[in-house]
Amino acid sequence: MTTPQSVPTLGTHPAAGANPGRAETRERLSKATYDLLVIGGGILGTSVAWHAAQSGLRVAMVDAGDFAGATSSASSKLVHGGLRYLQTGAVKLVAENHHERRVLAKDVAPHLVNPLTFYLPVYKGGPVGAAKLGAGVFAYSALSAFGDGVGKVISPAKAKADNPGLRTDNLKAVAVYYDHQMNDSRVAVMTVRAAVESGAVVLNHAEVTGLRFTHGKVTGAELKDRMDGSEFGIDARVVLNATGPWVDHLRKLEDKGAAPSIRLSKGAHIVMKRKSPWKAAMATPIDKYRITFALPWEDQLLLGTTDTQYEGDPADVRATEEDIQQILDEAAFSIQDADLDRDLMTYAFAGLRVLPGGPGDVAQAKRETVVSEGKGGMLSVAGGKWTTYRHIGRTVMKKLAQVPGSPLTEDMEPISSLVRRTPLPGVANPNAVAHRLLVDREPGARMDPLTARHLASHYGSLSFDIARLANENPELGERIHPDGPEIWAQVVYARDHEWAETVDDVLRRRTTLTIRGLDDENVRARVKDMLADKG
Repeated sequence: MTTPQSVPTLGTHPAAGANPGRAETRERLSKATYDLLVIGGGILGTSVAWHAAQSGLRVAMVDAGDFAGATSSASSKLVHGGLRYLQTGAVKLVAENHHERRVLAKDVAPHLVNPLTFYLPVYKGGPVGAAKLGAGVFAYSALSAFGDGVGKVISPAKAKADNPGLRTDNLKAVAVYYDHQMNDSRVAVMTVRAAVESGAVVLNHAEVTGLRFTHGKVTGAELKDRMDGSEFGIDARVVLNATGPWVDHLRKLEDKGAAPSIRLSKGAHIVMKRKSPWKAAMATPIDKYRITFALPWEDQLLLGTTDTQYEGDPADVRATEEDIQQILDEAAFSIQDADLDRDLMTYAFAGLRVLPGGPGDVAQAKRETVVSEGKGGMLSVAGGKWTTYRHIGRTVMKKLAQVPGSPLTEDMEPISSLVRRTPLPGVANPNAVAHRLLVDREPGARMDPLTARHLASHYGSLSFDIARLANENPELGERIHPDGPEIWAQVVYARDHEWAETVDDVLRRRTTLTIRGLDDENVRARVKDMLADKG
């Protein structure tokens, strides 16, 4: 393995066309008046910034941590219609979700969103019978116009052949349906890049310490750069609070008397090494409302999730031992013990769902987006689903245009005039990209097929920029860790083109080293050195 000492010159020169430095970005943010300041760089804030920039507005977006550093990179990694929503009769919602899912997979991000077959096991004495589930998966696929296949019921033997880890005791049948999955961190970073390419100015690790007011109206924010302590401010005609679990904290900066608008539900997941092939995802009903997932993801097995009320500091959320045990216990309903050995676990994480305020169990609460206007005119948006993030962005844009006296209305292109299926950067067929990475090489150079496939399915055509870095410096073409597909060129690329500032930005969100359990001391030390080499 490459150690920090053996490659002293790695990544000392920023790549051509790199993003501007933090000092230059702060200067740009503090010297202009923006039409829209988005506070919060999770997927909802990023979607609004992207759509607003496409609409011709001057847009700034900041986040106290990394882009998608909290809830948006702690999801179940699914782009799905929401099979369980059929139970509540939300047929229109499922149809809308399916539409967004298929647009993402076919037009917007075919290089990042992948088809995934789901098996839903029906056990004797389980919460749902085979006939009902069979009808449910057929209706589910009908709502997507059978674009991915027809939901059906198969035999336990067929399912066992595809997923050897399936528990077959008392297994009556297996229902089959179709959805998609993604690497949420990669989709989020690509969406930030899309917003910037449309004209937005962005800065992560920049904490809002206060709001600016003019005649009682919120007209900007005071900020502190967490990387070096610099303080600066941003003026804006309209401010959008898209801080997710922190949405009420920011609302109180606007109005100390603001009543709570949301409640939080913790969703924890664990990542396991796979002992056997998993050709399909597993979705196992736990009770009337909850399903536990076992998803083949990033060559690993992703298990979860929990759904419990959370009242602590959002910054402290984590997967506890109790969460991990619950996930393993629920997974054991349909997975053999050997595949759930604790020694196979590589990583555990948790995020917070933002739900509308109100009584009742959080597991039964609606997953809907709440948009509100505060006393000082600041708009706040919270909640929703990853699958419909583009739709939520357009919805917030319409709300901005409809606010009485909005200073943005006359400057915005009508939402209807936007290209509805604008692709994310790097859009390409990943199979074609992987093929080119393998055949279009310098004489004597060779890329590992696993690395080529990984790059193609995480960067699309932008993979060629990473390959170019490796061609120019062969040491950057070496694997970061022998057990993972990533190469050192990705660290340079993350630093210079994807706003990676910290070791975790690189290892947890720009690459998959952390979730694979490969971010050892040597790797972390080398990444830290490479990040410090910028300039």
